[in-house]
Amino acid sequence: MKNRIASRKKRPAVAVIVSVRDCAPAIEAVHAGLVMALDGLRRPYETVFVDDASTDATSEKLARLARRHPNLTFIRMRSSFGEAAALDAGLKHSTAETIVFLSGRVRVNPKDVPGLVLALEKGEDLVSGRRHPRRDSVLNRVVSWLFNRMASSIFKVRLRDVNSGIFSTTRSVLGRVSFYGDLYNFIPILAAQQGYRIREENVEQLPGFFRVSRYPHEYMQRSLDMITVFFLARYSKKPIHFLGFVGSILIVLGLGILVYLFVYRILQMGGIAGRPLLVLGALLLAIGIQMISIGLLGEMIIFTHAGDIEEYNIEEIINA
Repeated sequence: MKNRIASRKKRPAVAVIVSVRDCAPAIEAVHAGLVMALDGLRRPYETVFVDDASTDATSEKLARLARRHPNLTFIRMRSSFGEAAALDAGLKHSTAETIVFLSGRVRVNPKDVPGLVLALEKGEDLVSGRRHPRRDSVLNRVVSWLFNRMASSIFKVRLRDVNSGIFSTTRSVLGRVSFYGDLYNFIPILAAQQGYRIREENVEQLPGFFRVSRYPHEYMQRSLDMITVFFLARYSKKPIHFLGFVGSILIVLGLGILVYLFVYRILQMGGIAGRPLLVLGALLLAIGIQMISIGLLGEMIIFTHAGDIEEYNIEEIINA
C-alpha cells in the first residue's frame, strides 16, 4: 500500500515536451531554464526532449542530461519526421495530464512556461503562446502577420500568433484533435472547431538564429494547409455540401454555355464545331458531374463508418 501511495505522489502533474533539432550549443541552457522555471511552479513535472534526428551533438548532450535527471526523458528519432511526430512521441512517453509543447523552431524564455500552465488552470482548454516581443526577421514577421490575419478571418478565431508552435493544453483535448504533418501548426484552430475554449498568453522570444521564410513553395504549402483545415473543419462529415456546391456551379456554367451554343446553332447564326467555347462547356459539365459523384462516394464511406464517428464533444455530465 505504501508503495502505491508513493507512486501516486510521484506521478507528474505537468509534462513539458520540447521538440529540438541541431541546437547543441543552447540545449543545456534550455534545460536548465526549464528546470528553474518548473521548480518555481511547485508541481511535480516531467520534461520530454524529442530530438528530430539532429546532425550535431544535440543527442549526446541530451543523453548525458537524461542520465543525471530522472524526470527527463530523451527520445531520438531515426529520421526527421517533423514536429507533429515529435508531439505524438512525447505524448506516448509521458504520463501527466497537463501538456506544454515547445517547438524547436522558436526559442522562448523558459520563465514564461509556468504562465502557460497557470492560464490553463483558470478554466481554458488550450492556451496558445504568442511570441511577444518577436526577435526574428522583419520578413518573417510580415509573413506571419498576413498568415494570422487570413487564419483569423477564415476560421473566426481571435489569435494573433496561430503558428507559434507553443501551447499548453490537456491530454484529453489532444486526444480529440487530429494533427499530422503540417496540420500541427493549426492545433489551436482545430481545438476551437471542437468547441474548446482557447486564449493567448504572451511568451518572450529569445534572440538567436532564425530560419527566414523566403521560398515561394513555403507560402504555397501554408495556403494549402489552410484550405485543408478549412475543409476538414467544415465539411469532413458532409463532403457533398462542399463538392456538391462547387460541382453544381460548374454544371450550371457548363449547361449555360452548351445551351447558348445550341440556340446559336439552331438559329443558324454560325457553326460551333471546333469552337473553344464548346470544349469549355463540355469540360465544365463533366468536371461538375465528377465532383458531385466524388461527394456522393464520400457520403457513402461516411455512412458506412457512421457508427465509429463521434460527431459531438461533451463538456460535462451531471447526474444526481
